[in-house]
Amino acid sequence: MATLRAALLAGLLLGCARGNDMGSLDCCLSTSSIPIPLSILKDYQVQNPDQGCRIPAVVFITKRDKKLCAPQDLPWVKNIKKWLNHQGKKKSPHWGHH
Repeated sequence: MATLRAALLAGLLLGCARGNDMGSLDCCLSTSSIPIPLSILKDYQVQNPDQGCRIPAVVFITKRDKKLCAPQDLPWVKNIKKWLNHQGKKKSPHWGHH
Protein backbone atom coordinates (compact mmCIF):
# COMPACT_ATOMS: atom_id res chain seq x y z
CA MET A 1 0.00 0.00 0.00
CA ALA A 2 2.83 2.40 0.82
CA THR A 3 4.40 1.65 -2.55
CA LEU A 4 1.13 2.46 -4.32
CA ARG A 5 0.81 5.73 -2.41
CA ALA A 6 4.41 6.64 -3.24
CA ALA A 7 3.78 5.93 -6.92
CA LEU A 8 0.63 8.07 -6.91
CA LEU A 9 2.42 10.94 -5.21
CA ALA A 10 5.32 10.67 -7.63
CA GLY A 11 2.81 11.22 -10.41
CA LEU A 12 1.78 14.50 -8.76
CA LEU A 13 5.25 16.02 -8.66
CA LEU A 14 5.60 19.45 -10.18
CA GLY A 15 6.20 19.45 -13.90
CA CYS A 16 8.69 22.22 -14.48
CA ALA A 17 8.45 24.78 -17.21
CA ARG A 18 9.64 28.33 -17.42
CA GLY A 19 6.71 30.55 -16.59
CA ASN A 20 7.67 33.75 -18.35
CA ASP A 21 10.30 35.37 -20.54
CA MET A 22 12.38 36.21 -17.49
CA GLY A 23 12.63 32.49 -16.65
CA SER A 24 11.93 33.14 -12.98
CA LEU A 25 9.00 30.79 -12.31
CA ASP A 26 8.57 27.04 -12.29
CA CYS A 27 5.00 26.31 -13.33
CA CYS A 28 2.67 23.35 -12.95
CA LEU A 29 2.06 21.89 -16.38
CA SER A 30 -0.85 19.81 -15.11
CA THR A 31 -2.70 19.06 -11.89
CA SER A 32 -3.96 15.91 -10.22
CA SER A 33 -7.21 15.47 -8.32
CA ILE A 34 -5.76 12.70 -6.11
CA PRO A 35 -6.00 13.89 -2.47
CA ILE A 36 -2.69 14.56 -0.75
CA PRO A 37 -2.16 13.46 2.87
CA LEU A 38 -1.93 16.40 5.29
CA SER A 39 0.88 14.70 7.16
CA ILE A 40 3.39 15.29 4.34
CA LEU A 41 2.60 18.96 3.71
CA LYS A 42 4.15 22.11 5.14
CA ASP A 43 3.06 24.97 2.88
CA TYR A 44 1.42 25.97 -0.39
CA GLN A 45 1.52 28.60 -3.09
CA VAL A 46 -1.12 29.68 -5.58
CA GLN A 47 -0.27 29.67 -9.28
CA ASN A 48 -2.36 31.90 -11.54
CA PRO A 49 -2.19 32.44 -15.32
CA ASP A 50 -1.73 36.19 -14.84
CA GLN A 51 1.61 35.40 -13.19
CA GLY A 52 3.03 33.86 -16.36
CA CYS A 53 1.96 30.22 -15.91
CA ARG A 54 -0.49 28.54 -18.28
CA ILE A 55 -2.89 26.99 -15.77
CA PRO A 56 -4.29 27.91 -12.36
CA ALA A 57 -3.15 25.55 -9.61
CA VAL A 58 -2.37 25.19 -5.95
CA VAL A 59 1.22 24.08 -5.46
CA PHE A 60 1.51 22.13 -2.22
CA ILE A 61 5.01 21.93 -0.75
CA THR A 62 5.91 18.78 1.13
CA LYS A 63 8.14 18.46 4.17
CA ARG A 64 10.78 17.13 1.76
CA ASP A 65 10.43 20.28 -0.40
CA LYS A 66 8.70 18.50 -3.27
CA LYS A 67 5.99 20.42 -5.12
CA LEU A 68 2.63 18.80 -5.87
CA CYS A 69 0.13 20.47 -8.19
CA ALA A 70 -3.61 20.37 -7.56
CA PRO A 71 -6.65 22.11 -9.08
CA GLN A 72 -7.71 25.22 -7.15
CA ASP A 73 -11.44 24.44 -7.08
CA LEU A 74 -11.61 21.00 -5.43
CA PRO A 75 -13.07 20.87 -1.89
CA TRP A 76 -10.15 18.87 -0.48
CA VAL A 77 -7.68 21.44 -1.87
CA LYS A 78 -9.60 24.28 -0.22
CA ASN A 79 -9.73 22.33 3.06
CA ILE A 80 -5.97 21.72 3.06
CA LYS A 81 -5.30 25.41 2.36
CA LYS A 82 -7.54 26.36 5.32
CA TRP A 83 -5.81 23.80 7.53
CA LEU A 84 -2.34 25.08 6.61
CA ASN A 85 -3.47 28.67 7.19
CA HIS A 86 -4.86 27.71 10.58
CA GLN A 87 -1.65 25.89 11.51
CA GLY A 88 0.33 29.05 10.84
CA LYS A 89 2.47 27.23 8.32
CA LYS A 90 1.42 29.30 5.34
CA LYS A 91 4.08 31.83 4.40
CA SER A 92 3.76 32.78 0.76
CA PRO A 93 0.31 32.76 -0.83
CA HIS A 94 1.43 33.57 -4.36
CA TRP A 95 4.49 33.10 -6.53
CA GLY A 96 6.94 35.93 -6.10
CA HIS A 97 5.46 37.21 -2.83
CA HIS A 98 7.81 35.89 -0.16
